Amino acid sequence: MAEEFNTEDMLDMYLLENGQLLEKLQETVLEQKDAECFDEDAINEIFRTMHTIKGSSGIMMFDNVTKIAHKLEDIFYYLRESKPDNVPHLELVSHVLDVADFITAEMDKIRDGNDPDGDPTELIDAMDVFLKQIKHEITKVEKELPPENVYVAPNQFYIAPVATSGSRFYQIVITYKSDTQMSNIRAYTAVYALKESAEDIIYFPEDIISNETSSDLILKYGFRMLLQAQLSEDEVRKIIDTSSEIENIDIREVAAEGFFNSDFLKPIELDTAAAPKQEKEEKTEEKQGKDIAPGDYVIQSKEPGKAKQLNKNKQPKASKQSFINVNVEKMDQLMDLIGELVIAEAVVLQNPDLKVPGLELQNFQKAAGQLTKISTDLQDVIMSMRMMPLTTTFQKMNRIVFDASRKLGKDIDLEVVGENTEVDKNIIEHISDPLMHLIRNAVDHGIEMPEERQAAGKPKKGKVTLSAKNEGGKVWITVQDDGFGMDRTKILKKARKNGLLAGKNPESMTDREVYQFITYPGFSTNETVTEFSGRGVGMDVVVKNIQTIGGTLDIDSVPGNGSTMTMKIPLTLAIIDGIVMETAESFFVVETGIVKQFVSVKEDMMIHEPGGEEYVMIRGECYPVIRLNRYLSLSEENTPVEDGMMVLLELEEKMVCLLVDNLIGEQEIVVKPIPKYIKKVRGLSGCTQLGDGSIALILDPASLIG
Repeated sequence: MAEEFNTEDMLDMYLLENGQLLEKLQETVLEQKDAECFDEDAINEIFRTMHTIKGSSGIMMFDNVTKIAHKLEDIFYYLRESKPDNVPHLELVSHVLDVADFITAEMDKIRDGNDPDGDPTELIDAMDVFLKQIKHEITKVEKELPPENVYVAPNQFYIAPVATSGSRFYQIVITYKSDTQMSNIRAYTAVYALKESAEDIIYFPEDIISNETSSDLILKYGFRMLLQAQLSEDEVRKIIDTSSEIENIDIREVAAEGFFNSDFLKPIELDTAAAPKQEKEEKTEEKQGKDIAPGDYVIQSKEPGKAKQLNKNKQPKASKQSFINVNVEKMDQLMDLIGELVIAEAVVLQNPDLKVPGLELQNFQKAAGQLTKISTDLQDVIMSMRMMPLTTTFQKMNRIVFDASRKLGKDIDLEVVGENTEVDKNIIEHISDPLMHLIRNAVDHGIEMPEERQAAGKPKKGKVTLSAKNEGGKVWITVQDDGFGMDRTKILKKARKNGLLAGKNPESMTDREVYQFITYPGFSTNETVTEFSGRGVGMDVVVKNIQTIGGTLDIDSVPGNGSTMTMKIPLTLAIIDGIVMETAESFFVVETGIVKQFVSVKEDMMIHEPGGEEYVMIRGECYPVIRLNRYLSLSEENTPVEDGMMVLLELEEKMVCLLVDNLIGEQEIVVKPIPKYIKKVRGLSGCTQLGDGSIALILDPASLIG
């Protein structure tokens, strides 16, 4: 049977749902890492998570994942049943996180098309020792050990009905959302979850694994089960409520007679839509002639009856949100197509054929306005679909702080603020590594050892604050620590040793300029190399990655009070508002958000230095001037400033005037990367296509102003 259901779709669902379970697991564990022990809700949640992963891994025949999940489930089974005292909490937290890391690594192998061949023996042995310790604590206080949590590999789900005085009987209907994919596999997961607790279980459709069309029946009529077990209704609900795709679970307790004689499993409509009565009677006789074997379920058919009467006075249900998982590549393709649509729209609306003198185009202009509105709405919709909260990324940082602080012997708390701030998915992928480096630096460089903090009159526990907020069309992500801050003298000494102060006067440099030295390749103030820092290969990578997406890194520090590092990144990389300019018969674009103003200047406002530098005085302020044609080596001629236009740019409190020949106008720009076969040019970050089909290069403000 394994060959029948080990499909690519099922594998995708396995990876998706178990990935979500592991994320929630780590969040739960890290939230309670500083508590004395896990509370009852957390124990039940971790037990159910491991039980679900064990079951789905057993179905997929990933034995190593099944074994390690079952062993951790064992531990939480004893914690749940016996509630022992004096359980080493931090050791238990480590075991849970180690198991989560192992399963995540195996899932990464599966995702890459490799076999999940990791060896869990060492982790299982360590958990065995821990489990024996728990059992000893249970027996030491004269508590009785609960029965063993025995794992039975998935085979068939027939359990002989042996009713006892404690047995309870339930009719269960699980209704899935209408857009749920592979509902038969989700139903199988519910049956598997109940297997260990059930005395008897019968379900319809019976062939949920071998028959893919059973999904349609489940979506139409719900997945129906008859359950005999010594469980309360709440316990049953907790066991089977494991999927976000479940819309409703209806559980009704019935008498034993109602359970065994029930025709509840097969809905009336199935019989009415089935074959003629004679054919059904033949099939019934055929079934009755067979010997009943384990795994076969005989369900008595119900004669066609009257259709159910609908309650006309019933109020309609409030509309519910429904979700569907979509491959990211399809989202990227849709984004590209919308980008092409924006370009095509510009080509149509800026067509030279429309500029004939005296040509009246009222109807065309109305249609063009409607087209522009639709394309703008399309952009807004696709951008909102691509926007994701930073929650998951920030949660990963919690784990990094926990691991690093334990290895370094420090006691550090991570405070997270604004984790629901939304950013384009592509941006999130680019900032994960830089953020990890900043967090590790704060833990290693920033926070002192506990004894040093106490000597300085600080709390023994250090604090790292990770925050995010929207500010001026950008997202500001800040990593702040309450450590000893940066030593200006020490940084300058290292910079002089590395030859970074050539031609610079250290005395005239601001603190922020000095702190920027730590972002240079090979620069580190740590005298010894540790697992986390000291090689000088972290902060320069951070800056490069941030600049790749058009962001900047701001560094500030107060000696003795800590450091603050702020990433300022765009909300999206796909479509921006830009100013189109012309210089030396070439077109360029600069993002509208950094343009302060446009100024026409005269020669008497210019200041020319002997070294070739130029400045302009505007309303009493002096700004450096960049002639774009000379900066990009398009022309060596000095165009008279009266014939051009100064564009005043402001970024990170720095300002510069860009001298261009002409301003074309403002329009939406679809950002395209510069092809890899073209050598990277300082000052450029991408390209786009204008309405007339010509190519415009997008300027990189960080390179120009920096």
